Amino acid sequence: MADAEAAPSSAVARTLNRIVVGISGASGAIYGVRLLQALQGQPGIEAHAVVSDAGWRTLQHECGVDGPAALQALAPGHQLHDVRNVGATLASGSFRSHAMVVAPCSMRTLAAIAHGLSDNLLTRAADVMLKERRKLVLMVRETPLHLVHLRNMLTVTEMGAIICPPVPAFYLHPHSVDDIVNHTVARTLDLLGLTHGLGARWQGLGASP
Repeated sequence: MADAEAAPSSAVARTLNRIVVGISGASGAIYGVRLLQALQGQPGIEAHAVVSDAGWRTLQHECGVDGPAALQALAPGHQLHDVRNVGATLASGSFRSHAMVVAPCSMRTLAAIAHGLSDNLLTRAADVMLKERRKLVLMVRETPLHLVHLRNMLTVTEMGAIICPPVPAFYLHPHSVDDIVNHTVARTLDLLGLTHGLGARWQGLGASP
């Protein structure tokens, strides 16, 4: 009987380390891939991924990832869910996840999240994060922005999500696209409260002469 009573507490402890990564159809699919790779090296992290139909097209075009097997090969160790399977674990608040990142987040996906349109597993998982008051980070990717884009960003922010556009930090003098990608992923890991060794941190400027 003692073992049966102890099991729930250890199970709860494990679920607090679940991170969901959504990849939607905006440009910048590499951010989602790199985030999954970074989570792979985190002790105690259980990573779950869900990719929209447009996300798969962007992964193929930008990263040469032509299906689930190719994504698993680039970023092994995560559990990949079918975006059409709205009965998957991610669709329920009883599946206790610590946080979710949509990287990148298209304006279509942003709009669906902002208006509670849980029309696929990715947007439903994001809706779960909001209703359960868990951390939701949206790496929105579009420019320029019109009024509806801005209003949708305001709406999700008011609901508790964090808007985190992939903005390059040129003050760190990046030498490559990888440096730029790693910096954004590093900032995202900071938001999740996870330690990492990706990219340099700002050390401040020296005193003026």
